Amino acid sequence: MRLLIRLALLMPFPAWAVTAPSCAIPGPIPVADLSGPSPAPAPAPTPQPAAGPLLPPSLAALAFARHVSNAGAAVEDFGIAHGMHVMAARGGDEFMVFEIASDGEAAVAGAAVELTVDQLRTVATGKIIELGEQHGLRGFFVRSGPQFQVFYATPDSERVIPGVLWDATGHDLTRAQVDRIPGAVPTMVVGPGEPASPPAPASPPAAPVAALPLLEKANAGAVGSPSAPHLFMIIDPQCIYSVRAMQMLQPYVAVGRVRLSVVPLSILDGEDQGQSTRSALALLSKPGDQIVEAWRNGMVGGPPAPNAAARLRANMLIAESIGIKGTPTFVWRKADGTEGRIDGMPTNFDSMVTSAGG
Repeated sequence: MRLLIRLALLMPFPAWAVTAPSCAIPGPIPVADLSGPSPAPAPAPTPQPAAGPLLPPSLAALAFARHVSNAGAAVEDFGIAHGMHVMAARGGDEFMVFEIASDGEAAVAGAAVELTVDQLRTVATGKIIELGEQHGLRGFFVRSGPQFQVFYATPDSERVIPGVLWDATGHDLTRAQVDRIPGAVPTMVVGPGEPASPPAPASPPAAPVAALPLLEKANAGAVGSPSAPHLFMIIDPQCIYSVRAMQMLQPYVAVGRVRLSVVPLSILDGEDQGQSTRSALALLSKPGDQIVEAWRNGMVGGPPAPNAAARLRANMLIAESIGIKGTPTFVWRKADGTEGRIDGMPTNFDSMVTSAGG
């Protein structure tokens, strides 16, 4: 019986539900949009409906539902089950199901499964850690080899919900809960069930690792003038925010303000049935001067080269060493010699490129 979902904690909260500036982008940009000429602008774009009408009255008293609605998502009430309000939210091409805590201040991104708390404890005997209670929801960390999943119990303990707990400001509460568990954040995996490295034992906080010396040894694709200031972008080929960042940086590359090195990782397999690894392997099977163009044009298929898995594994180990939390992540050398770094989408691309010397 396979209960666990690999890399569940890396599941991104949609842009329409997150308030963190590093993830605040207008919406997902599919890879296909980068493969051809830009479409002509619509003659009369229709303004997005106001948030108010999208929120059913039955959800108006719940802070979490208001937050998602105010962010521009269309919200649908699925009623109450096992003591929790079930809500669906859609923004652009994305949709999610949320089970809202009884206080209305938090919700689990996920749908309840036909498993009671007692059954979960039985099937995961010896591999389950109780995370305590937040917003009236008990959390359980369950591990199976290198894989793990967090479950939350419904108030009546008759169902468990595999997923991530978010509060009404878009803050990931699950990540904080599992921080104390060795190897839980982040968990980097190359290929199905193959850990990049064994979970590290608990140890005192280490000094920050310089990222640039390691990234200079990474397997990457580069575009732009060799004489331009160097900017590293760490990506998952299937990450919509990585795709969007590439689109935003392309004009700076084209005019020679920055040379961009793209370092492929694979962190979204738990959401895309392994497509992230397949795409990363396809890119890393190409020469360095073809990787970025192949990615931009959606050429992320085909059998991998014999050394592609080793190249990806090396990138994953570098990412783990420098504490990558997600994609995209940007690293560069500032004018004063120190490292610049942004985790997530920059709020100002021009400022980042200028800081890099471009």
